[in-house]
Amino acid sequence: MRLLYMALAYFCVGLGVLGIFLPVLPTTPFLLLALWAGSKGSRRFKWWLLRHPRLGPGLRLWYREGSIPLMGKCLAVVFISASWVMIYLRDTSTTLLLVLSIILLGSATFILTRPTARRA
Repeated sequence: MRLLYMALAYFCVGLGVLGIFLPVLPTTPFLLLALWAGSKGSRRFKWWLLRHPRLGPGLRLWYREGSIPLMGKCLAVVFISASWVMIYLRDTSTTLLLVLSIILLGSATFILTRPTARRA
C-alpha cells in the first residue's frame, strides 16, 4: 500500500509542478493531494514537501492551520472570475454555463471561507 501512496504522491507532485507552467492545469490541488498521499507513504517525503523552499510555505500553512494567504485568496478569485468571463464570452450553451458557474462559484466560496493565514 505504501508503494501506491508514494506513486500517487510523486505523480501529483509532477502534475503540480507542471501546473506552475501550464495555465489550464491547477497546481494547489495536486500538491495537497501529494502531501496527503506522501504522508501515508513516507514521513520523509511529507517533511521534504513541507520544507521545500518553493512548494512548502503554502503547504505548511494549509497543513498546520487550514489557512490560505490573503494574496492567494485574491488571486484565486480574480482568476476564477476571469475564467467565468472567458467562458461567458464564448458562445457557450446555457446549460454548460450554468454548470460551470455553479462549480466556479463553489470553488470561490470554498476559498473565501477558509481562514486567512496570519503569516505568508
